[in-house]
Amino acid sequence: MFCSNCGAGIQANAAFCVSCGAPVKRGAAPPVALSSEFSCPWCRAAIDPAQLSCPRCGATVNAPPVTTESGWAKLPGRKDMAKLQFGNSFCQIEGTYVPVADLNLAGSDSVYFTHHVLLWKDPQVNITTMSLRGGWKRMFAGLPLIMTQAQGPGHIAFSRDAPGEMIALPLQPGEVVEVREHLFMIATSSVTYDWFTTGVWFTTGSGNDRETHYPLGSFMDRFSASGSPGLLLLHAAGNVFVRELAPNQSILIKPTSLIFKDPSVEMQLHFEHPRTGFSSWGSWGNRYLWLRLWGPGRVAVQSVFESIEGESRNISSCSLATEQRW
Repeated sequence: MFCSNCGAGIQANAAFCVSCGAPVKRGAAPPVALSSEFSCPWCRAAIDPAQLSCPRCGATVNAPPVTTESGWAKLPGRKDMAKLQFGNSFCQIEGTYVPVADLNLAGSDSVYFTHHVLLWKDPQVNITTMSLRGGWKRMFAGLPLIMTQAQGPGHIAFSRDAPGEMIALPLQPGEVVEVREHLFMIATSSVTYDWFTTGVWFTTGSGNDRETHYPLGSFMDRFSASGSPGLLLLHAAGNVFVRELAPNQSILIKPTSLIFKDPSVEMQLHFEHPRTGFSSWGSWGNRYLWLRLWGPGRVAVQSVFESIEGESRNISSCSLATEQRW
C-alpha cells in the first residue's frame, strides 16, 4: 500500500503516512494493540521504531522529546494543519494562538461537545442534544446540563474563545482519562462520558460564615474508550506540560493548573506554613495551598491558572491533606 501524497510505502493499518504525515484516504483503521516494545509516546499505540510519526495520532516520534530539567515534557510536535483520523472522519487542528478544530464528519460518524464551543458548520450537519445524568447536582455545581451532538456528513468547527493550546488525546480501547471540569471541548461517539466527585475541599470561617471551597471544582469529568479507539479534544490556557509519575512519586501543583490525569494517579491537598517569627499568622497561615499528586501515571498541567477563592483565609477544616512547616 502506498501514500497517495508522496508515494511512500505505508502499513495496512496506518491512518497517517510515516514519511510525509498525510492522512491515509480510506475506511476506518482497525484498533492498534498496545505494545511494551515500542509505542507512541503520546497515544501509546504500537508503532514501528523506524516510523517518523505515529500512524494513529500524527505525533512526531523520531525527534527527542522536549523535556525540562524538572521532568515536564511539552505536547508532542505535529505538522502544521495536522489531521487526526477517527472512524471514517478527520479532525484538522488549525491555528496556534486561538486554535480551531475543523472536523470533516462522515455520514457514519458523530461527535458530542459543549454547546458554547461551536464555531461554524455546514447546513447538512445534524445537531441534536444529549441529556446528562445528575441534572440537579450538575446545575448547582455550574456544569452543563446537556451536551450537543453533531452527526455527519459535513464539516463542523469548534473553538474556545480564549488563547491556549488544543490538546488531542487519542484513547485506545480500555483507556480512561480524568479531566478537570470546564476544559472539555469535543469527543467522538466512541468515547464514553461520566463524572465523579473530586473529594478535595476545605472550609473557611465558622458558624453562619462557614463556607466550603473546591479547588478542583466539585466534580471531574471521566472519559473512556470501550470497544474501539476514540478521540478527545481539550482546551488549556497558556502552555501545556505533561509528566509521567513513577509509582509513589509525588509532585505539588497549583490545583487550578491541573488539566488531566490517569485514574491511577491519586490526589489530596497539601498545606505549607512558612515560619516568620510571629506568634500568629492569622489569615496568612494557609497561604500556600497545593494539590499533591502521586503515581503511577500521567498528569498534565497548564501554565495559566486561577487563584483559589478562600486560599488566603484561615482554613477551619479540609479533606484529607498533608502539612509542612518551614
